[in-house]
Amino acid sequence: MSTAAADEEFPTSVKVVVAGGFGVGKTTFVGAISEIEPLTTEAAMTELATAIDDVAGVEDKTTTTVALDFGRITLDHGLILYLFGTPGQERFAFLWDDLAEGALGAIVLVDTRRIGSCYTAIDYFEERDTPFVVAVNQFDGALRYDLDEVREALGVRHDVPIVECDARRKDSVKEVLLTLIDDLLSRTAELAASRKG
Repeated sequence: MSTAAADEEFPTSVKVVVAGGFGVGKTTFVGAISEIEPLTTEAAMTELATAIDDVAGVEDKTTTTVALDFGRITLDHGLILYLFGTPGQERFAFLWDDLAEGALGAIVLVDTRRIGSCYTAIDYFEERDTPFVVAVNQFDGALRYDLDEVREALGVRHDVPIVECDARRKDSVKEVLLTLIDDLLSRTAELAASRKG
């Protein structure tokens, strides 16, 4: 069997984590692009949860992810992305290590109305040296900020890509995922070049 035939028969699978604060649009992001019916672990918000979780800015939210979201997208015949969305509340942070294990990269969704809610996700991936892209989810009626302002507010390095997105739109989500893949390929090429040099 030729190498080309083997590549077509056995596509490369990549695990990507979709993280961010409570209510930033992770479930929507995964659902907008998944070619399969996404697996979600949404549960109704209770009065007790509302007392524990910071719902400022998302008071109309009625459900929340309590374990994970899962979806799959085939970018071409040779690359399949498995998307694992994390729960946004800090009380479910113990699940993150299992969800992130083996991930090649991550998307950190940001809601500029509640920018502080994404610091935990950024810190998590920085501490583990996991490549990530920051995706600023554009909510209806929210102020728009220049991406350099968002970078400064988040305190992320200049080599971390920051893009705008609309987590409801498949084409926008795909662009975010392609930005991550391009970044991963660039890092791989730089690492290979440094080993040769």
